[in-house]
Amino acid sequence: MSARILWVDDEIDLLRSHVMLLEDKNYEVQTTSNGADAVDYVRERPFDVVLLDEQMPGMDGLETLQAIKDVRPELPVVLVTKSEEEDLMERALGNQISDYLTKPVNPSQVLLTCKRLLEQSQLRQETLSQEYLQSFNDISETLRGPLAHQDWTELYCQLVRYDLELTDDEGARQIFQDQFQEANRKFGTFIEQNYADWISETDEPPDANRPPLSHEVVSEFVLPELGDGPVVFFVIDCLRYDQWRTFQELLHPHFSMETDFYYSLLPTATPYSRNAIFSGLLLSELFDRFPGAWETDEENEHSRNQHEEPFLHDQLDRHAYGNLNIRYDKLITGEEGQEFAQQANNLTQHDLSAVVVNFVDILAHSRSDSDVLKELAPDEEAYRALTRTWFEHSWLLDSLRTLSNTDCTVVLTTDHGAIRSLRSSKVIGDRETSTALRYKYGRNLKCDEEDAIFVRDPEDFGLPRYGMNTNYIFAKEDFYFVYPTNFHHYENLYRDTLQHGGASMQEMILPIATLTPR
Repeated sequence: MSARILWVDDEIDLLRSHVMLLEDKNYEVQTTSNGADAVDYVRERPFDVVLLDEQMPGMDGLETLQAIKDVRPELPVVLVTKSEEEDLMERALGNQISDYLTKPVNPSQVLLTCKRLLEQSQLRQETLSQEYLQSFNDISETLRGPLAHQDWTELYCQLVRYDLELTDDEGARQIFQDQFQEANRKFGTFIEQNYADWISETDEPPDANRPPLSHEVVSEFVLPELGDGPVVFFVIDCLRYDQWRTFQELLHPHFSMETDFYYSLLPTATPYSRNAIFSGLLLSELFDRFPGAWETDEENEHSRNQHEEPFLHDQLDRHAYGNLNIRYDKLITGEEGQEFAQQANNLTQHDLSAVVVNFVDILAHSRSDSDVLKELAPDEEAYRALTRTWFEHSWLLDSLRTLSNTDCTVVLTTDHGAIRSLRSSKVIGDRETSTALRYKYGRNLKCDEEDAIFVRDPEDFGLPRYGMNTNYIFAKEDFYFVYPTNFHHYENLYRDTLQHGGASMQEMILPIATLTPR
């Protein structure tokens, strides 16, 4: 359908050549010479843009603008004026004009302005689609070569950018999703081949051979910020890099931000990855150092994260920071969050404040259980938008805005990401096998070896043993584990749910941002 333009000017007859050019370019143009008729037209007919003369007898341009916005607040309006007075422009911009032109205008100016307003999104999508399709071969070639952990991080960032921006071209997006899946398949193999070496090298600092891991987050990214003022350390449970990118847009007016990356330990699940962050220990070390502190009851995830505060104190003592004034908060309910936000200024009275935010993880699990949330967030794009909407209206953003008016440094990260699990993998184990969907530990576990990373010796992966023959499996790509009993029932029950614990880029490559108030 042709775009519809309403041109309002008391000398519209003198602009016939301008109108004809727009019509030649396949725009449908309705003209009128006064503001009252323009408002009636807008009320009665759908228009895509309004060209509005600022100086008209009777109802002038600014009055007409306000009346049009009362009827159609989203309708783009271009103000056409003889005046360049700053006061006029401020009043016009305050009334939400999309652009303005200064008389006399030539037909090409008008055409370019309309094209920009009406076709900018389409033109941007076409350009982005072309850019991605040109990059497709480069990405495929990259995936064929050997990649270090930094290369995987850069590739993941590139894929996330296309995921965020490549929204309206269904053909290009399908090609992109297939390539993203291929990349995750290769990433699973990369982790399978390199992870044990990373664990064996943790006596040395992270370098080109291995990335920072969960248990090094505090020592590598938080402790170096201490000494120059209070530090507030946020850990947002189950936040992926693509979600962080949408949060950045809302934080940009308040903070200067530098984003680094680390890799989550396996399994990428809260009892493992977050305890590693706060303890500064591999899970096998944690199990040995604090016997009995970590419940092995998998059904009660929160019982395994009861000791984060003493774990943090122990880590700080080991790094000779035991004399710091420390505060720790774990926020689960909205009521707790609101109370926290009202007292956010108090965080600056402590050398280090550690804050755990559980809502994003709750949202991910709730989507799995709620038909309403699945309807609201049927795909990655919608889930990301839902998370952004929460953050935009959340106590967390209020708290960060408050902190932006202080002299503190904010370090913000997550413990793991999540992946939309779409393919089942049949797993066989005994009755003692753990219940998680993206990872299992037990005895004599079996599944398709293409679908999972097998860990026959837990010590190789820095993991605890629960018995003599304990082994682990971690799902690759977007697989989830289902037992043979009632296989089809559970396959359907858990398909298209957000899960974590496995080895995918979304779960393992995690942002850690340092925020400095502007």
